[in-house]
This record gives sequence, C-alpha cells and structure tokens, in this order.
Amino acid sequence: MARRITLDFLKTESAAGVILAAAAAVAIVMANSPWAGLYFDFVEAPLAVQLGAFHETLSIAEWVKEGLMAIFFFVVGLEIKYEILRGELANPRRLALPVVAALGGMLAPALIYLVVNAGPGGSPQGWPVPVATDIAFAVAALAIAGPKLPPTLRMFLLTLAIVDDLGAVLVIGAVFTHGVQWAALGGAAVALALMALLGRWRGVPYLFYAMGFLLIWAFTLKSGVSTSLAGVAAAAAVPIEPRKPHRPGVLEDFMEGLHPYVAYLILPLFAFTAAGFSLQGEALSAVGSPIALGVALGLFVGKQLGVFGATAAVIGLKLARRPTGATWLEIYGVSLLCGVGFTMSLFIGALAFAAPHPATEVRIGVFLGSLLSVAAGMAVLRWAQSRRMEP
Repeated sequence: MARRITLDFLKTESAAGVILAAAAAVAIVMANSPWAGLYFDFVEAPLAVQLGAFHETLSIAEWVKEGLMAIFFFVVGLEIKYEILRGELANPRRLALPVVAALGGMLAPALIYLVVNAGPGGSPQGWPVPVATDIAFAVAALAIAGPKLPPTLRMFLLTLAIVDDLGAVLVIGAVFTHGVQWAALGGAAVALALMALLGRWRGVPYLFYAMGFLLIWAFTLKSGVSTSLAGVAAAAAVPIEPRKPHRPGVLEDFMEGLHPYVAYLILPLFAFTAAGFSLQGEALSAVGSPIALGVALGLFVGKQLGVFGATAAVIGLKLARRPTGATWLEIYGVSLLCGVGFTMSLFIGALAFAAPHPATEVRIGVFLGSLLSVAAGMAVLRWAQSRRMEP
C-alpha cells in the first residue's frame, strides 16, 4: 500500500510541476502585456464571503492564500502523518539522511539571506523565504532530467521535501503568528478536539470531517494565526486506521482523493495569483535589492551547500548510507533541485512582506533562485545519466 501511494504521488507531482510552470508563465506574461490591468484587477478584486455568523472580505489572491492553500496544507499534513506512521519516516534507519539533509537545506539559505540583508537597507525578517523546497517542481524536474536514475534517489528527494515541508510549517507557526485573538483560537481548539473524537466512530461520514475542517479553518482565520497551521492541525486529527478490513484507511482516502485537486487546481491557481509581477520601471531596480539577492542566493547557493554538505557529512561520519545505486554527482544534482522554492517560498514571502515593493522583490528573488536551481540541477542530472549510459 505504501509503495502504491508513493508511486501515485510521484506521478501526480511530476505532471503538476509542468502545470505550475505554465500557470506562473501565464501570470508573468499577462502582468507585462496589454492585459496587465485585467490581471491585477482580477487578483486584487475584493470578494465578500458570508456563511451564517462568518463574514470576511478579502481579495481573490488573499482568498486563494488563506482559503484554498489551507487545503494544500491539509494534504501536506496528511502526507507527513502517513510517512511518519506508515511510510519512509517510520523507519529510523532511512530517516537520518533526508532529515539532516533537509535541516542543512533550511539553515544554509537562511544564513545566506541574513548575511546579504545584514547591512543598511536590508530586511532580515525575510529569512524564512528561501528555506522551502517546492516538491512539485523538484520532482517534475527530476523525472524529466533523469528518468533512468535510481528509484532510491527519487525517494531521497521526496522524503527530504516532506521533512522540508514540516520545517516550513513550523517556521510559519513560530514566526508569522501575531496579534492572536485567543477566543477565536480557543474555538479552533474545540473544533479540533471534536474532529479528533470523530476518529473513534468508524462509520462516520466523510462530510463530518469536512465540516470539522471548515470550522477549524474559520476560527483560525479570525484568530490571526496562519491558516496553514489549521490545515496541518486538522490533518493530525484524521485517523489512519481502515474503516473496513483490507481497505485503505480514512487518511489514505482523503490523501488520494484530495491530492489531484491540490496538484492540478489549487497550486496552479495560487501560482497564477501570486507569481505575476511587472518587469518595468521600479521592478527592474529591485533585482539588485538585498531582498531579491538574499532570496535568490539563498535558494541557489544556500540550498545546494546545505543539502549536499549535510549529506556528505552524515555519510562521511558513517551515520547513514548513500542512497542505493546513486552516485555523488547525482546527489549533487538533487541538491541543486532543492533550490526550487517557488510555491512555498512565494507563500512565505506573502506572509513576511505585505507592502507591494518588497512583494515584487521577493517574487524576483524566488524566480531567479528557482530558475537557476532547476536549470543547473537538470543539467547535472542529465550529465550524470549520460555517464551511466556510457559503455
């Protein structure tokens, strides 16, 4: 069962990466075309939502970030829980290498960003932006560049990215929670407890879990806490046990059912609303800003140094083994692909910077760092695969 879910996940992520790239490209083209006004009017248009006592007015881009992306983090939470209890993260012998590699891949980019932004005019609060890896882009690039590379290399990247996602969620919770409304947060906690109690009822309709998730999300939105945490917390309350013998569990059903919608609809929509920026006027001068340089260098330089350096150190100290059949050149190529931040980096950037100009600088940095990482990573992996095919 674990292998089937993993293979389906890899297949979905590979295709989703291509769609994500297309959505981002359309956004950038529209933002620099005669239809730029139409694009920005759409993403900034206010939208009021009222459901009973709940009422909130946000822009379409904010609804995607605060609403639909909560479903993305719900699926991320489900995948993390599954991997911890049943998958790759359940085996301590396989856990050391990707966990240490992920930690190195978070620490080095943050340090590089802080160094670049340490002087006058810097914005050190953006250090979490380059710590994240976009799993869809990274897996898609690996599938395209190295279809004949060892499967252990793909599992290494997948497990590393899952640990990276968990680290990003923890950073969001620790850094971007301000002005908490404790009454609303208490309501979210009660809704979470009720959702957890549903797990004791084996025949509970799945609609009840959906209602529980909506309650947790609504209270969290009102509390001032990032709704990404609501998604992960709700996922932790979903039981993994099967409803019937020899059948997938509730968690697996949700994970498999929601993942295609997240991969093919929610993430591309977020990319479309978050990626568009103008390349004219002040935007061009933003390329050399500390924020843009810090993010770009953090992703391109920091990620490869952190992931590959931590991997080499752990293997050199004989605390873990190199992925079976993988060469050092291939591991370096995967380390480069970890610098593709994109979706998660844009999401964290939207939390770290609310003003228009820093948001543009973040986008430029994310695109430069991610583009350099994917180009260099795919080139290295193609070279590594060609060397395998040599007689």
